[in-house]
Amino acid sequence: MTVMEFFGCAFLAFGPPLAMFTFTIAKDPIRIIILIASAFFWLLSLLISSLWWFIVVPLKSKLAFGLVFSVFFQEVFRFLIYKLLQKAEVGLKKVTDANTQITNSKHVLAYVSGMGFGLMSGAFSLVNVLADAVGPATMGLKGGSDLFFITSAAFTLCMILLHTFWGVIFFSAADNRNYLQILWVVGSHMAVSCLTLMNSQMWYAATLVPSYIILLITGSIAFSVVGGSLRSLGASMYLKERRHVSENGQSLTVD
Repeated sequence: MTVMEFFGCAFLAFGPPLAMFTFTIAKDPIRIIILIASAFFWLLSLLISSLWWFIVVPLKSKLAFGLVFSVFFQEVFRFLIYKLLQKAEVGLKKVTDANTQITNSKHVLAYVSGMGFGLMSGAFSLVNVLADAVGPATMGLKGGSDLFFITSAAFTLCMILLHTFWGVIFFSAADNRNYLQILWVVGSHMAVSCLTLMNSQMWYAATLVPSYIILLITGSIAFSVVGGSLRSLGASMYLKERRHVSENGQSLTVD
């Protein structure tokens, strides 16, 4: 039962991001390099957060103190990876061919960078939990909630997707100097992170429901930022249906 719980939680948290990585990043070596670089920048933000927590001795025992500054440092390093990729844009165009879309769309750079942040954040937040999920026992005894593992996995998935969307919004907002969108990225990141403080009281619904609402809103903003609309979404679904009909051996007419 513990092994089933381990794989269930692992696939819930990392299944969709792994699919996104496989279909959109894995085939392009430049995207993989950017993904690794952005993940490294997230690690640097964690290192700075740890050093700051270690230095400020009087507030070490305050979880909220470390959380707030961790979010702050993550957003600072998101800005730094943005500036780095901006400087490296000319070099990327030289080492990639004309058919590589990563040089044709800054949104792709933002997406890959956000994914790197999200995957590293998710790995650090869930790996230890998954290690405990293997056994030899499970949660639920002595007042512990048996929903702990599934809640942790669901929240990890939420954070990975949020970081991906935040990356897209932040990069576009920085290019266009849209400070309202930057404020949304930082504010929603802080809000979702602070919601996790309620997990110590096992108020899991109070954490997950608002977090996924913020995820839907952030995803909608990111979709709009890259030029998406309800009309374009409907058109893409229509074309997908037409291709499916064609693959089944029926005639296809493209207007």
